[in-house]
Amino acid sequence: MCGIAGIININGQADQRDNMQRMRDRMLHRGPDGGGTWVSPDGRCTLGHQRLSILDLSANGAQPMLSHSGRSAIVYNGEIYNFAGVRAQLVKDAEAKGQSITFRSTCDTEVLQEAIEFYGMKKALSLCKGMFAIAFYELETGTLTLARDRIGEKPLYYGWLSGLPDEDNRDGREESGETVFAFSSDLGSIRAIRGFSNPIREKVLDLYFEHGVIPAPYTIYQDIFKLEPGKILTLTLPGTREDAEQEVYWSVTETAVSGQKHLFTGTRKEAADELERLLRASIRDQMVADVPLGAFLSAGIDSGTIVSLMQQESSRRVKTFTIGMEDPAYNEAAIAAQIAQHLGTEHTELTITEEDAKAVIPLLPAMFSEPFADSSQIPTYLVSKMTREHVTVSLSGDAGDELFCGYYDYPATARKWGKICGIPYPLRKAAGAVLEHSPLSSRELVRIKSQILQAKSPEEVYRLSFETDPLLFQIAKRHGELPYAYTQTGRDVTGEVCHDIMLMDLRMYHPDDILVKVDRTAMAVSLETRVPFLDKDVVEFAWTLPLEYLREGDTGKLVLRDVLYRYVPKELMDRPKKGFSIPIRKWLKTPQLRAWAEDLIAPEKLREQDLLNPDVVQQIWRDFIEHDVWRVQIWYILMFQAWYEGEYKQNR
Repeated sequence: MCGIAGIININGQADQRDNMQRMRDRMLHRGPDGGGTWVSPDGRCTLGHQRLSILDLSANGAQPMLSHSGRSAIVYNGEIYNFAGVRAQLVKDAEAKGQSITFRSTCDTEVLQEAIEFYGMKKALSLCKGMFAIAFYELETGTLTLARDRIGEKPLYYGWLSGLPDEDNRDGREESGETVFAFSSDLGSIRAIRGFSNPIREKVLDLYFEHGVIPAPYTIYQDIFKLEPGKILTLTLPGTREDAEQEVYWSVTETAVSGQKHLFTGTRKEAADELERLLRASIRDQMVADVPLGAFLSAGIDSGTIVSLMQQESSRRVKTFTIGMEDPAYNEAAIAAQIAQHLGTEHTELTITEEDAKAVIPLLPAMFSEPFADSSQIPTYLVSKMTREHVTVSLSGDAGDELFCGYYDYPATARKWGKICGIPYPLRKAAGAVLEHSPLSSRELVRIKSQILQAKSPEEVYRLSFETDPLLFQIAKRHGELPYAYTQTGRDVTGEVCHDIMLMDLRMYHPDDILVKVDRTAMAVSLETRVPFLDKDVVEFAWTLPLEYLREGDTGKLVLRDVLYRYVPKELMDRPKKGFSIPIRKWLKTPQLRAWAEDLIAPEKLREQDLLNPDVVQQIWRDFIEHDVWRVQIWYILMFQAWYEGEYKQNR
């Protein structure tokens, strides 16, 4: 895992090596083991790389890397787990065409580059299993191709910057017409380019205050984007927006639809057998590293399954890591320790205090480079920091809920939709309006029910279970409609409510929230994380499973449990899950954090920045303090303000 960056001169000939050094310095945490810069012979393209050495620790794996032919250069972040198989196939196919490919290293980067040069990007990616963000530059044509992995484990930002200092104005005191295309693994790295002046994208604020994240393809800055999972972007000369084309090389939606059309026809035991076979293969591939490796372990089904199979595949005791909380309501460390003892892992546990967690908060704006407000970012950072003291790579159990129907809200939404879908929409809409304007409408439960009655699809029912009040859309002062699939309704992709909502989460919530959280917090301490559940074969198989193999009543992940119970006693795992969270609402009412929060949202501060409505923000804060509501949304506001006052304002 590493950090990549690049600059393409569009209408100028500026030497970008200084800017590239600034970009690389900004993401040093992503690759502390080395770095490099490459400039194309015509000076048009500058590529940069920061390396976290995982495979082939020698200089042979250094990037940017030129191909044997000299026709291309590559920078790449991630891991191709099946690179040995791709390498063998590549050699065979080249020999069949009378060509010879020799390798100077044992790293996956060289295999990936030669495969892209031989097959083309789309065909090469179809052969690869892994997590990646790739930039591939063809010297002869001046074509840059960017690609991101199938689900979105690795980040890739890109966009256009104008008005940059040119060769005659290196101090940046005057604006010029210098325009560049830039990309990076880190949004803050793009912002580090001298003269960066892209304004805040105010139209995205409603989406942020609804979801707590800024969803792909958007970022907080105008003209800067996230490349969406499963996509390729090709930029041809001269490199303007009109010269950028995107195509999908793999679609989770198409995978889900195909899977549901070709359901697994074996027994549930046979399904568990096949799932275990695929997971073992994924874990074997992901345990390949030339550095120490371990795994996160909680008290949950997902990480328990991953660690169980890791221990089965390993001749040594697997290193496992968990954190506990002082508050018993949030502490699952004792259960995780029992699981570790049963499996025989080498277990490390850290109990974090309230002060430990509070000390992380000032680090978050720079860590995420834009507003991000999933409060579990705090314990995720702390467990990553502790884990990095022992290993360089850690496997995690993320994606088990989205693939195997683990969240309670999935069947709950299906039940709610089942109760109302038979009622004609005009009648439901009228009844909802009556409830909404009744004397009881101030009560949250009644308000939620009134909005659900007016929902047009199960996806909308699901969404309304989380966001329920129009006040959310009054936080930002200015508004604008941005297309975002999470807000679209009436999709009915797979023909089954639970599967549709699982798909929606895997397309959006998982890459925009969960994977962002894990990548940024782990990479902040130079820890590589790997997710066996997101192996291409595992994902494709999961979508072929009938719902009755996934859930019975309120119990989910049935087939996954079947695998886990082969190695861990059922009675050890069957208990209510507390989740990986912290008592943030309790902490925000302590004198220290309350003073911090009230300073961030001071009305005079909000009026000066002119982005949020001071009256609405103050109302939400008062309601939170006095009535314990807006528990999630207040964190959204505070993380936006912390980003604005820190990462944005201090770096202008």
